[in-house]
Amino acid sequence: MILESYINGNWIAGDDKNTRNMYDAINGEIIGLTSTEGLDVAGALQYGRDNGKVLRDMTFQQRGNMIKKLALYLNKRKEQFYEVSYKTGATRVDSWIDIEGGFGNLFANASLRKLFPDQSYAVEGDPIDLSRGGRFMAHHILVPKKGVAVHINAFNFPVWGMLEKCAVNWMAGMPAVVLPAPQTAFLTEVVVREIINSGILPEGALQLLSGLTTSILDTTQSQDVVTFTGSAHTGQKLRIHPRLIEESVPFTMESDSLNASVLGPDAVPGTPEFDLFIKEVRKEMTVKCGQKCTAIRRAIVPENLMEDVQIALGKQLERTVIGDPKLREVRMGALINNNQRVTLKSQIEKLTATAQIVYGTLDSVEAMGDAAGKGAFMSPILLREDHPFKNTQVHEVEAFGPVSTLMPYKNIDEAIELAQMGKGSLVSSVVTADDAFAKAYTIEAASHHGRILTLNRESAPESTGHGSPLPLLVHGGPGRAGGGEEMGGLRGIKHFMQRCAVQGSPTSLSTITGIYQPNGAYTEAEKHPFAYHYEDIKPGMSLKTHKRTLTDTDIQNFANLTWDHFYAHTDITSLDGSIFKKRTAHGYFIISAAAGLFVYPNKGPVSANYGLEDIRFLRPLYHNDTIYVRLTCKEKRERDVSGREHPSGIVKWYVEVFDAEPVDYENGKTDEEATALVAVATILTMVEKKQTTFVEMTDDAIRSAFAKLAEDSKANWGIMTPQHMVEHLEGSYRVAAGQFQDFEIDTPEKHLEKVAATLWNYERMPKNFQMPLLRKGAVEDLRHDSLETAKLKFWEAKSIAEDYFKKNPKATTKNPTFGYLDKYEWNLLFRKHLNHHFEQFNLI
Repeated sequence: MILESYINGNWIAGDDKNTRNMYDAINGEIIGLTSTEGLDVAGALQYGRDNGKVLRDMTFQQRGNMIKKLALYLNKRKEQFYEVSYKTGATRVDSWIDIEGGFGNLFANASLRKLFPDQSYAVEGDPIDLSRGGRFMAHHILVPKKGVAVHINAFNFPVWGMLEKCAVNWMAGMPAVVLPAPQTAFLTEVVVREIINSGILPEGALQLLSGLTTSILDTTQSQDVVTFTGSAHTGQKLRIHPRLIEESVPFTMESDSLNASVLGPDAVPGTPEFDLFIKEVRKEMTVKCGQKCTAIRRAIVPENLMEDVQIALGKQLERTVIGDPKLREVRMGALINNNQRVTLKSQIEKLTATAQIVYGTLDSVEAMGDAAGKGAFMSPILLREDHPFKNTQVHEVEAFGPVSTLMPYKNIDEAIELAQMGKGSLVSSVVTADDAFAKAYTIEAASHHGRILTLNRESAPESTGHGSPLPLLVHGGPGRAGGGEEMGGLRGIKHFMQRCAVQGSPTSLSTITGIYQPNGAYTEAEKHPFAYHYEDIKPGMSLKTHKRTLTDTDIQNFANLTWDHFYAHTDITSLDGSIFKKRTAHGYFIISAAAGLFVYPNKGPVSANYGLEDIRFLRPLYHNDTIYVRLTCKEKRERDVSGREHPSGIVKWYVEVFDAEPVDYENGKTDEEATALVAVATILTMVEKKQTTFVEMTDDAIRSAFAKLAEDSKANWGIMTPQHMVEHLEGSYRVAAGQFQDFEIDTPEKHLEKVAATLWNYERMPKNFQMPLLRKGAVEDLRHDSLETAKLKFWEAKSIAEDYFKKNPKATTKNPTFGYLDKYEWNLLFRKHLNHHFEQFNLI
């Protein structure tokens, strides 16, 4: 069977020419073929470009929420991926790194949406003033490239390798074409098939070519981006592809990496750091059977500790059970296939020309499982190279498997030099409790490594380890490691966007960037800006306040209140030689006084002060100076809401404090243009969003709905009759009023807070939800003789509940699904609940 590809909107298999076998690593059996012969590869790239506009037009918030939704969807189906992953030779732990590590990349990148504005492009850095008058300026924007991201991946991480790259290009607004390594393409295909079936991504956002193709770069264009993970030899050939050079296509490469871990001289046997080093090297040799681009290939050890490390590491490797990864006892599975085992042996033989094997054997391995004799199993191999400066093979040959080499150093300079002899790696680590040693190593070795882990007893309990690339950190390295960068949080997203410098007036750039720029034109608000909901606030919306005079008493009172008795505020006899001319207002008093001028006192959509940033005091203010404030919306940011709070966003306000009667104290002259602005700051407020999902359930709205409800009204879903529905609503009010509390809360305690928090959002109740107090699969017995009587009883119950909370405003009563609720939360529930059932019967 030829593994299908997903291109041009269809699943399709290549021709049965130039096929390659895919093997089960455990039993050596052929599990399928790969081929891309006859597939329209050029068309797939163009299909991605043509359909990419949907993704480009989405805002960062939409892209992030889409990726989060996809991560949740895949996570619910992860067990089917584990079953397939065993065929790659991976244990459950190995597969966890690949599968759930890949999902973790989706989650992590989705969370970055909070760092971007709610638009399809980003603004980078601070504004740049290009003129003395502040009327000509520049900014940098980042827009999605209008091409496709072509990802050529290695065999060792068929899920993580795809998702860590795609998560980033999707966040940037760019579609992807993925070319997995043929050896494990069957696992990538299973995941992609689920992604496509989900319908979460827009069409064209992800395409899959299941097998090798020599033509994928032939039609790349300047707006495309190509990433490659694999051998340095292959990567170097791709890097100089004529089309990439002709079109100046960005090319990111991550290749062979002879990563080094250094044991500090203080980490002698018996110290936690010694044990950590042994554990880390053993783990990096055996996890994924050593088939990791970040694995420790060179263990650099103080020469006086070589024997101790060799013995301790040998004992740990001896405890590693090898075999069928489905078996609970197994801790190390198999290489990807027997061809890889042959290649690995040949690389080890190159190393043994000078190094000696001190643990393991190339000829046999004891493996658990019925198919142990057929699978690609191999013993961990620990080598020792006593002359690493003379014998350089160990710094040049990578044995991609459960292989590492010990080598000695005399001092820190030798340790650094040995690490650098690898000519660039993805990661290095230094295990020591001596932070001075760690600093010296890190600063000097950083030029040759993409990441350095300093590991000791303090960080170990929460450390992710030497070999774990993290979504928010750069993954890549110089020289031999390929010279590229992947992931890295915001940095990674920017690789798939075009940076453009934009020049113009502050007003023009405010419009272009979606962020108010200082000196831009204001839009006077029709009412106080704090009276608007999040959706109605726009950058540039502004308010000019009334004035306030700062008195000598104000300054002294603020000093007494805050205990800030800096001499300029309290000792006017000490001003000689200072920049101050008179008693000076505290900077924080100026900001506090400014807040008193612009804050809206009434309860409204602004629910909280969220922070203060970028505060500057441009010149002093003295007693009897008069100020006013200009409050202007600078920008808006979406936020995730958790817990019991209503949906809201963050609004950044640009605060300008002006001296109403500016005086040049040096020359005794008024100079409004030069000295009127005395302080600026950015304050952040949490602003609630409009509730537009539900009809507010006033008595009039309920009467209007009931007037439409008849005995023969038909429901859109569920088994309730009209009278059952009204009696059900009546019952909920009687529960709220405490008339009926003889029941247990149905929601498990560990989920209760999360479930109760859903009352605060603006999402509809699910249809056909089984209310715990109702019969399952059958309607309740009717309590009243008619629908009209039921309506009357509803009003009676509603009145009882309202009267109960009027007399007991702090009371809480029990709900079977949401737990104990107060008056406000019961009203939130009633709004959702009544809307739910009124929609059920087409009443609203």
